[in-house]
Amino acid sequence: MSGNVELLNDTLAKAKAENRAALIAYLPAGFPTVDGGIEAIKAVFDGGADVVEVGLPHSDPVLDGPVIQTADDIALKGGVKIADVLRTVREAHAATGKPVLVMTYWNPIDRYGIERFTAELAEAGGAGCILPDLPVEESGVWREHAEKHGLGTVFVVAPSSKDERLATITAAGSGFVYAASLMGVTGTRESVGASAEDLVRRTRATSAARRGLPVCVGLGVSNAVQAKEVAVFSDGVIVGSAFVKRMLDAADHAAGLVAVRELAAELAEGVRRAS
Repeated sequence: MSGNVELLNDTLAKAKAENRAALIAYLPAGFPTVDGGIEAIKAVFDGGADVVEVGLPHSDPVLDGPVIQTADDIALKGGVKIADVLRTVREAHAATGKPVLVMTYWNPIDRYGIERFTAELAEAGGAGCILPDLPVEESGVWREHAEKHGLGTVFVVAPSSKDERLATITAAGSGFVYAASLMGVTGTRESVGASAEDLVRRTRATSAARRGLPVCVGLGVSNAVQAKEVAVFSDGVIVGSAFVKRMLDAADHAAGLVAVRELAAELAEGVRRAS
């Protein structure tokens, strides 16, 4: 069975045709439980998210801030496994028909087996993976298997990335480019930072991006005002910690579902930029 990278491509293209940025949400699998996490993702889609990244909880994250680390700890203590991540992808996609990615560090995939993971992610209806710690120079085998199974490979670029490096990454990636708005880890912030717009501009100047590879901005976006600001210059707005925090702060699971659905609706309004 082929994965859903084309669904991801079509979703991002549709948002562009509507003169808006796509809303890409992140929630970790297994948080607060596997079933509860699936319900949360469905609620975020119901609220207006175009794409969801399902986090594969990891004990030693390099990109994740304290909010997501807390959620990952809850999931890991609950015994979440890769099979649960794949089930989360399968049920979220089957219920909504929308593109679902996995965001993961490289070590779990390497241990699980590249061919096994890509085949099972495609079978689950996944659209691809975001791999923040996989160097593009070492990604050939992964990309070969991902392409064979119809999965996108999303690489992360940062404000410190040189233009030559941006060109290398965009040439190798598919689906979209994840532009980290600032140096550091995930988390909500008062402002996204002017460096994000410059990074998007420089990334789009590369030959691959000029051919249409979307550039989506994450790290620090937490409310509709920030989403609107970023939507003006990007193809997609990525929000993670704000959703996780809503779940963590909720009085109970039902309240958490309401909270993330409402946040998704607010952000979905924010990404609808003016002509």
